[in-house]
Amino acid sequence: MNILLAPFHANGLDLRNHMVMSPMTRSRAAGYLPNTMMAEYYAQRATAGLIITEGTAPAQEGLGYYKTPGIFNKEQIAGWKMVTDAVHEKGGKIFVQLMHTGRINEIRNLPKEAKRIHVTAIHQEGKEPVPLSTEHVQQLVREHAQAAENAIAAGFDGIELHGAHGYLLEQFLNPHFNTRSDEYGGDLINRSRFVIETAAACIKAIGKERTGIRISPFATTNEMPAYDAKETHDTYVHLATSLNALGLVYLHISLNKLIPKETLTAIRESFTGTLILANGQTAASAETLLESKAADLVAFGKSFLANPDLVERFRLNAALNAPDFGKMYGGGAQGYTDYPTLGDQSLASGE
Repeated sequence: MNILLAPFHANGLDLRNHMVMSPMTRSRAAGYLPNTMMAEYYAQRATAGLIITEGTAPAQEGLGYYKTPGIFNKEQIAGWKMVTDAVHEKGGKIFVQLMHTGRINEIRNLPKEAKRIHVTAIHQEGKEPVPLSTEHVQQLVREHAQAAENAIAAGFDGIELHGAHGYLLEQFLNPHFNTRSDEYGGDLINRSRFVIETAAACIKAIGKERTGIRISPFATTNEMPAYDAKETHDTYVHLATSLNALGLVYLHISLNKLIPKETLTAIRESFTGTLILANGQTAASAETLLESKAADLVAFGKSFLANPDLVERFRLNAALNAPDFGKMYGGGAQGYTDYPTLGDQSLASGE
């Protein structure tokens, strides 16, 4: 683990190691509010070089899942301040992931006054959908920038835009969902415009060294339909090139088996900032990615979920706890803050 566990200092990031905790929805935010249990959960994992929080709504229409947090009002900012303080007290770094669900939500999970936003329309229960205007798209850009400012007020070290897994930003990229006829629809240049403008607005609000993004090229998560392979490749290379020009601090790729090697190579060549790769990584595979310079940082999801001391376990080549999938979403401390550390296990065994 010569590289993985060593400090990382580049592109405005100063991290204690090359390990990133992936964003993972955990559904513990009752009333859309971060709470003390969430603060404990993230603080337990503060030895990661960088923590990226669960998806967090930049506006009330962005909420869509059970007990997911927001960062669009004062109460939420105060709640997140508890979390960031707890992480910083342990010497950790933490970015919040801004996730607008768009069409991927249930109206019953939204606040009563919120509407369901699709790339091409706005839906309200019991009413016919109405077209989403150009002005409203630009309002969505501003809402993300305001959420970024709220994140800094809450003590976060930065933000990650969720442009992956079928949520709003990726919905704009996909020609099957984006059938707009204005400057935000049509060819891949126009379909990428919302993502690029949102990133630019966040950079203007809080700085390029505090703004990252996650993407998932070729993924079909959340009913995201596949489209022409060459156009998909060209879309993500254009996106990487444009985000690189903005000076974005990092590009976070959620890997999947459908991404061609040439697309990953082209993205790597087009983006000169920090590149994070995630999904299915072990300590050994992460070290290989870092040695080959295919990635600058490597993110771990479920292994961090079940092992708050994952860094130490990797250091000692210790066995890992298995995640309890039945308690992953919702509920209380069980399956959330009660995973044992190596120290806990030593005490339990009488060592």
